[in-house]
Amino acid sequence: MSGHSKWSTIKRKKGAADAARGKIFTKIIKEITIAARLGGGDENANPRLRSAVLKAKANNMPANNVERAIAKGTGTLEGVTYEEITYEGYGPCGVAIMVETMTDNKNRTVGEVRHLLNKHGGSLGADGAVAWNFDQLGMVTLAKAGKEEDDVLMELMDHGAETIEDGDEDWMVYCERTSLEELRKGAEEAGFEVKGAELTRQPKNSTRVEGNDVAKVVRLIEALEDLDDVQNVYSNFDADDDALAGLE
Repeated sequence: MSGHSKWSTIKRKKGAADAARGKIFTKIIKEITIAARLGGGDENANPRLRSAVLKAKANNMPANNVERAIAKGTGTLEGVTYEEITYEGYGPCGVAIMVETMTDNKNRTVGEVRHLLNKHGGSLGADGAVAWNFDQLGMVTLAKAGKEEDDVLMELMDHGAETIEDGDEDWMVYCERTSLEELRKGAEEAGFEVKGAELTRQPKNSTRVEGNDVAKVVRLIEALEDLDDVQNVYSNFDADDDALAGLE
């Protein structure tokens, strides 16, 4: 398993702590709001909204929070207007960084992202600087429920499943971005418990990081993720499992 995938697994384990701080709720509410604004408030007709609501349920967000976020997005309840902006840059050792944000003040957000990149030995890049090195894929998260990796993949291949990753308690099944909704529906029809369905990014080529630089990269990623306007952070860094495990 690459360092990038290993760090993704560590981040999932840290999710409960993030939820306790309310960080994850803030990010999900923004996603629900903008999904409803762009595609309407009907989950059945809006795959992006349905994916965001799935994430809300997986993180035990109260139903009234979800309803209010949808209402703000559709305009039936007054709220803030968010803009989606993706920033590209570099971390220590030339690691590629992509930062997906939702913000009501892009000047504030770009300033915060630039500050953290500079503070941690990186720099903000121009549009297209690192995006070429990331594939955007669909990812459906399934409860394991005693299912074996090969069986899950074989069962869902006809619905677009291409690769699978072990997330301890869950399976993360990947597909082409355009097949995300088909894969989600196929998994539900096959009797799987679908815990999430979302778009994600995976690097085509990785940058090897060793020694003390591993902690530097991780600190940068964590600092970026802690920003209220940041939804997702992707990187192409690779490191030994032992070095990453020591950061859990």
